[in-house]
Amino acid sequence: MATLLAGFKILADSLEREIRQGAYKVGEKLPSLREITRERAYGKNTVVAAFELLVARGLVEPRRGAGFYVKDIAAPADMDTPEHGLGRAKDIVWLIREQLKDDPQAIRAADGMPPAEWLAGARLDRVHHKVARGGLGALFSYGNRYGYLPLRQQLVRKLGGLGIETDPRQILLTHGANQAMDLVLRYMIPPGATVLVDDPGYYFLFGKLKVHGAEIAGIPRLADGPDLEVLEQVLIRKRPRLFFVQSIGHNPTGSDISADKARRLLALAEKYNLLLVEMDPLADLKPHEQTRLSALDQLQRTIYIGTFSKSLSAALRVGFIACSSDMASELADLKSIVHVSSSEYAERTVDTILRERTYAKHISALKSHVAQATAQSRRLLADAGAHFFCDPQESLYMWVRFDGLDDSLALSEYLTAEQITVAPGRIFSVNPGGVSPWMRLNTGIVVHEKFQAMLKRRPLW
Repeated sequence: MATLLAGFKILADSLEREIRQGAYKVGEKLPSLREITRERAYGKNTVVAAFELLVARGLVEPRRGAGFYVKDIAAPADMDTPEHGLGRAKDIVWLIREQLKDDPQAIRAADGMPPAEWLAGARLDRVHHKVARGGLGALFSYGNRYGYLPLRQQLVRKLGGLGIETDPRQILLTHGANQAMDLVLRYMIPPGATVLVDDPGYYFLFGKLKVHGAEIAGIPRLADGPDLEVLEQVLIRKRPRLFFVQSIGHNPTGSDISADKARRLLALAEKYNLLLVEMDPLADLKPHEQTRLSALDQLQRTIYIGTFSKSLSAALRVGFIACSSDMASELADLKSIVHVSSSEYAERTVDTILRERTYAKHISALKSHVAQATAQSRRLLADAGAHFFCDPQESLYMWVRFDGLDDSLALSEYLTAEQITVAPGRIFSVNPGGVSPWMRLNTGIVVHEKFQAMLKRRPLW
């Protein structure tokens, strides 16, 4: 009986999703009982019960001798409209949708990317002919399992500038940092295992861990890095293998780990046999001399994940992993099995840009944009009565709250009507169902005139 009850609800829910997504139009007949029994491998009684549940939900109507037909219900909201997204703002998918929209009228203070005009100096338009001319024979093949060798060689020098000593055999190119995280999870973590994350932390990572079936344990993020007292207690109780941590330009708080805390964290990793996955997406936006775990540890207990999305273009989807040579080889094999390869064309494009004389000028200008926007954003937000989690000198993100605003989701809902999006704090929490007064703001967008006008009105607080 329990199996029947579960089965008919699952089938009804599946059919309801298809109806609401437009797979079946108003007035259209659903497949017959016999067709669904055959195609979806359900028993007759289960299908009948599912149809009856759809009738009870007001989605379909029975017609004697003819079958079940879709009723003229209210049209579902577009999956990409703000109204639909805000109804599910506690879901990390909302912010993913917001970042993937292309609305030139919107003021996207929830965005995780630098403003497009900051990245224009990379001049992608100038390099594609060079890529095609320089590698015509290789543009029609999968490429090396590690990724394009000249770019990996450039990354040896780039990481050296951050104090991380590597060789090309320790570097694996990936389809963005998100594929890098996927590969590490597949390689290191069996379903059901505990994985540690910053809390608040990177919402994309939380989604990946949930899909992977891992148990997520959040370590509170403080202004100078993870709360090490809480961390040690979790290490004692759960004995996790992996901790995903962002040392500098932390998403969403903008905080940087202190040198003292970084050393203490590495000592705990050694004591409890913990691997640290250091995510560094803002490396090109921050000073090179800032403390990084991988530079202190030299990839002994650290795995370094980087990307060019924040400094060149998210559309290129070029990221990388730096780790021990043995692990890099095994991750390369895993990448071949799961994804065949990363894009050599995109990797050649990045390599070409890095060799251009204008690249250093672009990175210098990018850092200047970030520093100026950080200072200006702080002044504007302070004038509006904001409280700050920390005080970074340069950051793409500000983590703020306002007196009288207990749940930043309310502000998100209010501002949507004005085509302004902010990222409510609950999205970045391991427990997204909670209430948070905090919100993440993009410093490059806070300085926008329309956002400044909103701050002067001080809605809801």
